[in-house]
Amino acid sequence: MKVLILSNYANGLYLFRKELLCALLEKGYEVLVSVPQDENCVKIENLGCRLIPVKLERRGNNPIRDYALFKTYRKLLDKERPAVVLTYTIKPNLYGGLACRMKATPYLVNITGLGTALENPGMLGRILLHFYKISTKRANCVFFQNDGNRQFMQERGIATENSRLLPGSGVNLKEHPAAPYPTEDKGIIFLAVLRIMKDKGIEEYLAAAERIKREYPDTHFYLVGEYEEETRELYEPLILKLSDMGIIRYFGHIDNVPKVMAESHVIVHPSYHEGLSNVLLEAAAAARPVLASDIPGCRETLMPGLSGILFQPKDTESLVQAIKTILSYSETDRREMGQQGREYVEAVFDRKKVTAAYLEEISKILS
Repeated sequence: MKVLILSNYANGLYLFRKELLCALLEKGYEVLVSVPQDENCVKIENLGCRLIPVKLERRGNNPIRDYALFKTYRKLLDKERPAVVLTYTIKPNLYGGLACRMKATPYLVNITGLGTALENPGMLGRILLHFYKISTKRANCVFFQNDGNRQFMQERGIATENSRLLPGSGVNLKEHPAAPYPTEDKGIIFLAVLRIMKDKGIEEYLAAAERIKREYPDTHFYLVGEYEEETRELYEPLILKLSDMGIIRYFGHIDNVPKVMAESHVIVHPSYHEGLSNVLLEAAAAARPVLASDIPGCRETLMPGLSGILFQPKDTESLVQAIKTILSYSETDRREMGQQGREYVEAVFDRKKVTAAYLEEISKILS
């Protein structure tokens, strides 16, 4: 029996959903994964999944190419005849969901976040909302990662009768153990792990780092993440300049984020919108205090004042004040905040709960 998974990025699927892939394989399903071909696809294949490459522009808005993606998904359903399809990220959700609806193939949709286009009241947002209403109408279940996103969509008539709330993507507590809190003898290290783009709050983080570094010379600001192609020209010169000035240390894209996180004292996440932040879950799992935007998808991951501090999104001054607040605490206070975060994710965000929810919904379909 085949389970087909549609997504836009192999590495994201591997990092946050490999436990589900493995659980499906262990239950004897043939797991097919359709993603764009890149160097990360081998990770999916090594799990035992069959890879089906697809041409998909993650951020393009070319309707001709997107229609080609829709036709590709329809042909794939005809050829493979999966028992159920799982879709992740916006284009697989929209075009894959519509293809499944037209072919009467059972499907589960995961809305991992809304994004700027959906949240803004422009023409593109209205088109996408209408498309989501059509593509999710016959879904067996629409998963949301935070209640704010679910309310937003349901108020617009989307997934009003077939939704379910997940604890984000969850976190693998064995792969992300609590890390010993490092000594602060050489200063306090702040770390941001994000894609280099405006909506992830890169501008506010860099501006706050520059201001804090002048006032607190013993602070250090780390940055991990890769450029989006359309943002490299905009942000690379500034990041290089701040690196040369000693204000930030930029690591680029790395595969050992937990190692850098373990070397850091406080994790900062200034995103504008999230489904549910994996960075914040992994930070809490590592027993690190966090500073996070006060938005759906971030605020659920922490206990304000106990495991982290919330600040206003798109607001450098608010972020600066949050940094100053946590700097005013003692080293013992910061260590204790990290421990509180670890206990919280253990209780609420174990990835096993996400896997169990999917297996339950698939079982309903097949029975």
